[in-house]
Amino acid sequence: MNQTDGSAATRHAPVLRDRITDLLAPALQRAGAVAVDGTLGMGGHAEALLERCPQAIVVGVDRDQEALRLAGERLARFGDRFRPLHATYDRAFDLLAEDGIATVDAVLFDLGVSSLQLDETERGFSYSRTAPLDMRMDQSEGVTAAEVVNSYDERELERILREYGEERFARRVAAAIVRARPLHTSEELMTVLRSAVPAASQRTGGHPGKRTFQALRIEVNGELDGWRAALPAALDALAEWGRIAVLSYHSLEDRITKTELAARSRSTAPPDLPVELPEHRPTFRLLTRGAETPSDAEMTDNPRAASARLRAAERVRS
Repeated sequence: MNQTDGSAATRHAPVLRDRITDLLAPALQRAGAVAVDGTLGMGGHAEALLERCPQAIVVGVDRDQEALRLAGERLARFGDRFRPLHATYDRAFDLLAEDGIATVDAVLFDLGVSSLQLDETERGFSYSRTAPLDMRMDQSEGVTAAEVVNSYDERELERILREYGEERFARRVAAAIVRARPLHTSEELMTVLRSAVPAASQRTGGHPGKRTFQALRIEVNGELDGWRAALPAALDALAEWGRIAVLSYHSLEDRITKTELAARSRSTAPPDLPVELPEHRPTFRLLTRGAETPSDAEMTDNPRAASARLRAAERVRS
């Protein structure tokens, strides 16, 4: 059954919505201030920003055209204060610059797979429903998960399972996939995973499909390479006193975020320099101490929030 009934507002609970709005709102109080929601999804965070900051404009970026349609319906009441943009987040800031928006005042990224994509059976993101192995966030282009599992050699499959899925049994799983080819549906792949992952690990380590499906999704959509390009582009586009918030759900995404924000929040002065020159001062300051996590109550209400990690920063020097 397709799980797509209902409006975007009833189908999606934005993670840490109030905290993110509190962090970004101070940068969006002037008339014409521009916020970029680089991962629009079904528009929950964008809606909160538009409500809290009545003078601001929100550009909602998504590669998923169905997400843009649903979010557009949800946010139609804000008129031209909401502007959709069909793009990957690593290209969004170049496109905005071409459209005359060279700097922005706030940026949000809510990384990973969206509730829309998980809930649409035919997209193949979920290991709990039988569907074609697709997993593309933009179904108009790119390779599918079926092409990955059926064409990659065993060593390359092992690499992406270990690196992107943090799968302890990557070698066993990769070998089992190669032996079972061709695989076309999520259920066929799950049959392989149940036989390849030891029973003891399945009892204690969570669902046997979680890590492999995550790895395939990241590979199909080029998520980590895209994030390595998108985050510096967003930071470079922020105006002075502009703010950024990033929600990560995977340790590799969070590590990229932590490293980039930390580097820009440190002085570049040589250790033996007696006086810090202005050009050596940090360009950003951190707004969160480490990574913030949802409350127990939010994780109970919205289990998909459980692995979320929030980091935020403010530009203090142009």
